[in-house]
Amino acid sequence: MSWARAPIARLSRRQVVVGIRREDPTRIWERRCPLTPDAVHELVSKEGVQVHVEHCDRRIFPDSEFIRAGANIVSSLKEAHIHLGVKEPPLDELITTPLGDVQRTHMMFSHTAKAQSYNMPLLFSFLDPCSRPPRLVDFEMLTDDHGRRTVGFGWFAGFAGVFESLVSTAQSHLHHGIASPFLYTPRPHSLPSLDHLRAALRGIGTCIATEGTPKALGPFVIGLTGTGNVAKGCLDALSELPIQSIAPDDLPSFVANPDTDLRKVYLVHAKPSDYFVNKDNGYSREEYYAKPNLYKSVFSSNIAPYLTLFLNGGGWAPGFPRLMSGDDLRMALSRAHAGWRMTNIGDISCDPEGGLEFMTHATTLSDPSFSIRPSDELPEVRIMSVDILPTSIPLDASKHFSSALLPYLRSVVASYAGEDAGELGVALDRATIALDGQLTEKHAWLAAHRPSEKHVLILGSGMVAGPVVDKIAENQNRRVTIASNSLDELEALTKSHANASYVQQDLSDLTNIVEVLKTADVVISLLPATYHPKVAELCIEHKKHLVTASYISDEMKALHSNAEAAGVTLLNEIGLDPGIDHLTAISMIKRLQAENKEIVKFASFCGGLPDFSVKMDHPLKYKFSWNPRGALSGFMNPARYLNSKGVAEVKAGEMSKAYIPHFEVNVNENSVLEAYPNRNSMPYIGEYELDATKLRQFIRGTLRCPGFCTFMEEIRQAGFLDTTPLSETEWAQAEDRLKMTKFRDSVSKGALPNSLDYLAGVLARDPEFQYGKSERDMVLLVHRIETEDGEVHTAQLYVTGDERYSAMAKTVGLPVALAALLVLDGRVAIRGVIGPGDESMRVPILRELEANGIEMVERVGRCEVEVDY
Repeated sequence: MSWARAPIARLSRRQVVVGIRREDPTRIWERRCPLTPDAVHELVSKEGVQVHVEHCDRRIFPDSEFIRAGANIVSSLKEAHIHLGVKEPPLDELITTPLGDVQRTHMMFSHTAKAQSYNMPLLFSFLDPCSRPPRLVDFEMLTDDHGRRTVGFGWFAGFAGVFESLVSTAQSHLHHGIASPFLYTPRPHSLPSLDHLRAALRGIGTCIATEGTPKALGPFVIGLTGTGNVAKGCLDALSELPIQSIAPDDLPSFVANPDTDLRKVYLVHAKPSDYFVNKDNGYSREEYYAKPNLYKSVFSSNIAPYLTLFLNGGGWAPGFPRLMSGDDLRMALSRAHAGWRMTNIGDISCDPEGGLEFMTHATTLSDPSFSIRPSDELPEVRIMSVDILPTSIPLDASKHFSSALLPYLRSVVASYAGEDAGELGVALDRATIALDGQLTEKHAWLAAHRPSEKHVLILGSGMVAGPVVDKIAENQNRRVTIASNSLDELEALTKSHANASYVQQDLSDLTNIVEVLKTADVVISLLPATYHPKVAELCIEHKKHLVTASYISDEMKALHSNAEAAGVTLLNEIGLDPGIDHLTAISMIKRLQAENKEIVKFASFCGGLPDFSVKMDHPLKYKFSWNPRGALSGFMNPARYLNSKGVAEVKAGEMSKAYIPHFEVNVNENSVLEAYPNRNSMPYIGEYELDATKLRQFIRGTLRCPGFCTFMEEIRQAGFLDTTPLSETEWAQAEDRLKMTKFRDSVSKGALPNSLDYLAGVLARDPEFQYGKSERDMVLLVHRIETEDGEVHTAQLYVTGDERYSAMAKTVGLPVALAALLVLDGRVAIRGVIGPGDESMRVPILRELEANGIEMVERVGRCEVEVDY
């Protein structure tokens, strides 16, 4: 039933509950709120309804203000009829069941009306067959009778976008050795209100009017497209500068004129008639919208080559000509006049691969710009493409939005109270995308975009594969294929999942899986790390995303440019170590930095070990819950780390000289381990965004049971960690040495190529080094951070295995699966060879890990004893 025709329910007004949802916690900058406390007070006191506000510490209005306004702070909106949020919620937080027998209503910017692929699962959640599914009302569709949008943030996007774009441009010019007055431009989130931002830009304008812009840049020309609210916001911000408008046709002579006054900023506000032309070089608005295929863009030749900064505030829709393609950008740069023209773009409309084909992804306020180089001979282009610009001005934006939304909300409340929705009921009908489990007539075409089955290919079926397969296959809209040479493992992994199948292949020759790889959306490689670069090359060739738990090797790093050009994400270091250690360390560091704590020491140690309850008589003091080869070879790696004496270096094979014999953890009274440095710690100082000049310690290490390192040194001296191929004579000698080191000779030499592989094969099959049915492994991860004020912040993860999974399988397999799902769902926009530190991955993965019981326990104390490794 439509809003305009009949009420939704016949509740008393006091029974109607309006809910304000917490925004997606992975969007750390999203601080806006659809209603202000003043609007809530009006709803409670004048409309007589209840208002529930989901608790959130990030929101621009604190909970205390809503309490004073008469709202109830709740942990869930399960008792709310009307759910309000700015942007779409995480799928797992969407409530679609009715409240009793009363249908719910969700109002938000759902980003589904254009069939945005990443949000089709959200849309079809409103169409699942159930009793009285909720209505979906999209703020973007709220319009007046003339089709003009009435509720939105467009003006604020434009206003904030000018600031972010000027900041990005000033940094770009500084990179080229040019300092401009725009270096003093504040980022919009750094000041409390619009008035403060205006004053700051006005001060920069005064400086320009007095001293001018740098001569090396020539006339500072800003180009702007669009005629809607976004463009109006841009124009309002730019009005604080000494602006002089010029026509597009005057650009060539104006820019070339050496006498052009540099004490002004020049603005070209280009309209569609300036850059869209038909075959006769003419433009008719009616013809353009009726037959867009007859038009092409000349922006790249007529306007772009003359712009110092281009602000894109215009929209685009499929079927219409793009403003600029990749080829257009190359042409514009090749024609560009002196002054680094067309090398800075603020894509405020932020429509990836839309009007600007080469703008491949949205950015965040944490990292607002990215750069592309269209070809080797052309300059780099810096693009600001933040998709949540209005939230950088959360107070003013929320006040504006709330006042525009409130009349519509009153109509919705009236409909729940059995009353006529009034004249705004028609507008609410236009904005309703889903109703009673069906798409409304205007949006029926979206039915063709029901999410298709997605395919994940998993390479390898070893010790950590179980949680990966189970997590990926839990959704029947995903198809899982596992490729391995072990039939027993394949059958065990797939038997519980109707949507999982396997391919038995020898993966030493990766050409065997090319055909199945072509059908995958995401590939997960659980193979030994040495295989990953070859797998990555296949993924780049066939444009498939890849996820691994292994360190980024030099061979993998070398594939970055090719992967980026292919639009492929190669996500690595997302297991336990590396993986969870990165995610938790970065989160701790960012929190301490936000508290203005100066970090001077950082240490992180991790290990997969037999639980303290496991009895071990063998001097190795180890049992294997993962590939023995990896555990053995790690002891041979070189290492670099920082201590009080400077950078410490450990040569390959000399780890016994650097290990730490006494390392305490907080598990039980016998919780003493030993540790040794893990590879090269130094690059992670930058990865973790720490100030190297302030650090007195930075080390990442591995934990083992006491006695491990001493016995590993005996093994090394006996030659069993050697990777040199063995001759027939050496095989016989290896067998004798094996007996001397107290290992059982349970493996024939077969095709094993060297001593290390020989020993790994022995350990993989010797029952003494496998876990018995009642024995459990454990994972320990410890971070220790010391700050300049003497505080010591520690965090510890302690996970034990159970009957289903080992601790190692949980802590490696689950992060891999969660990362792969983020990539699969289009929530990772970064391309190329990357780690998991970006907030788009870090925050949701940590949240899911905590939900599965994998969580760090933190403590704060004082530094009483100097600790140096």
